Amino acid sequence: MLVSGTGSILQALMDACADPGYGARIVAVGADRTGTGGVARAEAAGIPTFVRRLKDSPERFAWDRMLTSECAAFEPDLVIMAGFLKLVGADFLRQFDGRIVNTHPALLPSFPGLHSVRDALRHGVKVTGCSVILVDAGVDSGPILAQESVPVLDTDDEATLHERIKVAERTLVVDTVGRMVRDGWSVQERRARIGASAGRARW
Repeated sequence: MLVSGTGSILQALMDACADPGYGARIVAVGADRTGTGGVARAEAAGIPTFVRRLKDSPERFAWDRMLTSECAAFEPDLVIMAGFLKLVGADFLRQFDGRIVNTHPALLPSFPGLHSVRDALRHGVKVTGCSVILVDAGVDSGPILAQESVPVLDTDDEATLHERIKVAERTLVVDTVGRMVRDGWSVQERRARIGASAGRARW
């Protein structure tokens, strides 16, 4: 797993993995910065961790290559980006093609990018939500695995709406990843389907 923040999605997945029936285990947690809550949670649970900061690399492609190498060393079947705030590059995408899962606090393809909750509020939508996708070379543009809607209340500001989305997001990620590792998945053109084949996964 790759994280940048507090690790609330990571914690939800750690809790799910405690049940053998869930079908997966977390083999490592990486971060793009020091002092993240996600890394602290993983260390407390005895999960291997690593930090690969972009500013420590001479160029972005070198950072991507090192991140790819560190992740590949753990031989994950899936790479889960749980609030990871860096775009991965060509090396990473080639290594883990079709196996990188990310989450986004909007109903894609609407409101991609870093300010999706703010953008949804400014647009005046009545319903927003969260999406779980497979990562491609674009920004929040990969095939959609699952989505959950969240109503926008008249009293909402960015903070209150985002908190409700996060609750739905944690549940959706746990459910989607669990189904993927137990039942497999496939993608035809842009249509992603879960349940194409049986499988178990490490990430």
